[in-house]
Amino acid sequence: MTDWYSFSRYLTAKRTVDDRALNRRVWQTLRDNLPRRNPLRVLEIGGGIGTMVERVAAWGLTESAIEYTLLDVEPENIAAAKARLSPPPPHFQMAFVTGDLLAFAEKQPVSARWDVLIAHAVLDLVDVRRAIPPLLSLLKPDGVFYFTLNFDGVTIFEPEIDAAFESLLMERYHRTMDQRVIAGKRAGESRMGRRLLSLLPQLGGEILAAGASDWVVFSGKNGYPADEAYFLHFIIETVRGALENDAAVDSEKLSAWAATRHAQIEDGTLIYIAHQLDIVGKRDF
Repeated sequence: MTDWYSFSRYLTAKRTVDDRALNRRVWQTLRDNLPRRNPLRVLEIGGGIGTMVERVAAWGLTESAIEYTLLDVEPENIAAAKARLSPPPPHFQMAFVTGDLLAFAEKQPVSARWDVLIAHAVLDLVDVRRAIPPLLSLLKPDGVFYFTLNFDGVTIFEPEIDAAFESLLMERYHRTMDQRVIAGKRAGESRMGRRLLSLLPQLGGEILAAGASDWVVFSGKNGYPADEAYFLHFIIETVRGALENDAAVDSEKLSAWAATRHAQIEDGTLIYIAHQLDIVGKRDF
C-alpha cells in the first residue's frame, strides 16, 4: 500500500458511508430498549477514532447523560479519538482505554457493568465464539448490545471488467477473512453477519432485531459524496494488498484490475456494494 494511504483518514472517510448504511429500524430498536438510567453507561469495543461517539450524540441515542468508554487496541486510534472528541459532545463523559477486548473483559470486576455494549464493524475481525460470552458478561442484566456492520460475504464492484477473474478475486479475498489469524488465534470470517444470527442465541444473547446495513457507494453529478473517493481507493488497495502474494491470483492481472478500478474512481464510474448486517439484543443469562 502506498504511503499516502492512511487508516485514520479511511476511518474518517467511511463515516458518511456508514451513516447511510446503518439500519435505522435496528437503531430504533436499540433506543426503545435502553435501560432507563441517568447517566447511561456505554462501552464501545474497537472504537477506532471515535466516529460512533459522534453518531450516538448526533442521532440522539438518549436524553440521559452518557458515560462513554471507548476501547481500542491501537494506541494511534485512541490518540486520534482523544483529539477528535476534545471537547466531548455535550452531556458526555469520555474514558479512553487502549487494550485487547478480551483482556479488558477479563479484568473487569462484577461491579463494573455497562448499560450498552457497541461493536461497530468489529466482530467480523475476531473469534466470536470465544469473544461473545465475556463481552456479554460486561452488560448489566437489562443491558443491550448493538453489533453493527457485520460483513456477510458479498462484495460487488461495477461496472464489470472480467467476470471470471473478478469472481476469483472475490472468492480469494473472502477466503483471506476466513483464514485470518491474529496472535496465533482464528480471527473472524467472511459471513459473520449470518453466523451471528445463529451463534448469538447459543452464546448468551437474545436478538431483538436485525437488518441489512449494506455499504453502497456511487458517484452523482457532483462526484462521490464527502471523502468517499478516498474510501474507495482504500478498499481497492485493501483487496490488492490481501491478494498480492496469493499464488492462485495472477499478479499482473491483479495490478491491472486495481489500476482500472482506481481510474474508475477518478472518473466517477466505480460502484461499490458490500453486504452487512446490524443486530441489536440483550444478554440472556
